[in-house]
Amino acid sequence: MTGAIVGWAHSKFGKLAGETVESLITTVALDAIRDAGIDPVDVDEIVLGHFNAGFSKQDFTASLVLQAHDDLRFKPATRVENACATGSAAIHQGLKSIAARQARFVLVIGVEQMTQTPGPEIGENLLKASYLPEDGETPAGFAGVFGAIAQNYFQAWGDQSDALAMIAAKNHANGVNNPYAQIRKDLGYEFCRTISEKNPNVAGPLKRTDCAPVSDGAAAIILADFQTALGRPKAVAFRATAHAQDFLPMSKRDILKFEGCREAWSRALESADISLDDLSFVETHDCFTIAELIEYEAMGLTKPGEGARAISEGWTQIGGKLPVNVSGGLKSKGHPIGATGVSMHVLSAMQLTGEAGDMQLPRAERAGIFNMGGAAVANYVSILEALKPA
Repeated sequence: MTGAIVGWAHSKFGKLAGETVESLITTVALDAIRDAGIDPVDVDEIVLGHFNAGFSKQDFTASLVLQAHDDLRFKPATRVENACATGSAAIHQGLKSIAARQARFVLVIGVEQMTQTPGPEIGENLLKASYLPEDGETPAGFAGVFGAIAQNYFQAWGDQSDALAMIAAKNHANGVNNPYAQIRKDLGYEFCRTISEKNPNVAGPLKRTDCAPVSDGAAAIILADFQTALGRPKAVAFRATAHAQDFLPMSKRDILKFEGCREAWSRALESADISLDDLSFVETHDCFTIAELIEYEAMGLTKPGEGARAISEGWTQIGGKLPVNVSGGLKSKGHPIGATGVSMHVLSAMQLTGEAGDMQLPRAERAGIFNMGGAAVANYVSILEALKPA
């Protein structure tokens, strides 16, 4: 264990009128610093996760964090990007500075403002997270990429529409209890299963309820070295982290296996010296419901082609043997690209310290987090456990 989370902050996710990238950054920065019980002058380094890809005209954003407080001036500040895994990439960079003893406290922020961008441009921006020579003309943009993945999965393993609807319904039901979530409504299985005017087909077999919404939002954490964390009022340690980057072209790999996801989980669990059974819950990257289904298999919860068992037999429900996306996941919470990975860590830390409010699980001792960039290209896993309660 080289680092721990000792403070955090999280904005509401959704269409946030009146907010800007700058205002989102500065608000969560100060809130996280206060939550950690430190002063801005104590921050040794700043890492900002911001995907952008055209969502913001202001494309040089690392120094916007300094707007939060004058005492942050002249601190090292770097922007990190790795598609939809940008937030976790920023956290990993902060942990490396901690491990190298170049910093005692690192402020990590993830942010994105997407809803001010016209719909067609949103699709073009998100498609930049795929391999353009092969996928650049995909109808329905990035949703079309995952629609094709879903169609291929159905051809290989049979129609999984029931399982996808169960995943969507589960995550929307969980999101009702998340005060930060964009969609706090239990839509129910039947609505998620049925194509309708309010739930139209989007791409391949994917309906609107299979796709994470476009969102604005930000989240922040304060990282500290292990010894420092022991002296803080609350601390959540990284028992292990792993990052496995795969080929960008899907033509160079078996996309139905999510091999980079599998590799990252395998490395993290081995490093932590635990098995999947030792986790209390998992926050996983359900940008589309088909992604969560395949991730069940890639993390080792089921055999290939049997992911539907995990949801149909209740394994991933609250109260099941491994609750998945207790927060509502990206499907309910929203998916402001650069903020997602940091959000996953914040909400997991809240669970592990008993601060999750209505989301709180009765037993939350160890968390697994999977954050993915592109179609299983950038794969990050964190294993978290509380050093002390809040």
